[in-house]
Amino acid sequence: MSDSTWVSTSLPYLTAREKGRPDAWAAEAESRGGKGTQRITYAGETSAPEEVATLLGLPTEATVIVRRRVIELDGEPCELTDTYYPAPLARGTRLAEARKIPGGAVTFLAERGHVGARVHEDVTARMPDAEEREVLHLGPDEPVLRLSRVTLDSDDRPFQVDMMVMPAHRQRLRYEIRIG
Repeated sequence: MSDSTWVSTSLPYLTAREKGRPDAWAAEAESRGGKGTQRITYAGETSAPEEVATLLGLPTEATVIVRRRVIELDGEPCELTDTYYPAPLARGTRLAEARKIPGGAVTFLAERGHVGARVHEDVTARMPDAEEREVLHLGPDEPVLRLSRVTLDSDDRPFQVDMMVMPAHRQRLRYEIRIG
């Protein structure tokens, strides 16, 4: 890919895919001439960090299912994503397994009746910790963007929280807002 800045929108990552279609990241990267992959570094139960518990409306340190992934573009790490689900929703499903989900997790959830109706995102900038710096191949003075996203259903119940960390100098986040 010739341009080192990636322009990303959230909508494709919130919409279920048609059967047999690749996950949103693979499709987006391919549409721009690249190869988007992900490595699942962990999937299973954990105690919810305070921020995640709050976003999911759970007690602090409640048990949740997390999927930790290194997102790659053309073989290079470009994002770290931890996705959290309430344990009763995800326990014993593919969400708790360290393997790819055909069509992606959003499609898997939609097939089970969990469809996002509203999303709340917050973006902040900060310096990476040592592990983030190493995995993302960052220099000592290169900041990251941290995007937190909570997805809620039509009854305003949160069912998914994503925590993403990406190199700031390689990202531009684009939001389109329709009024009326």
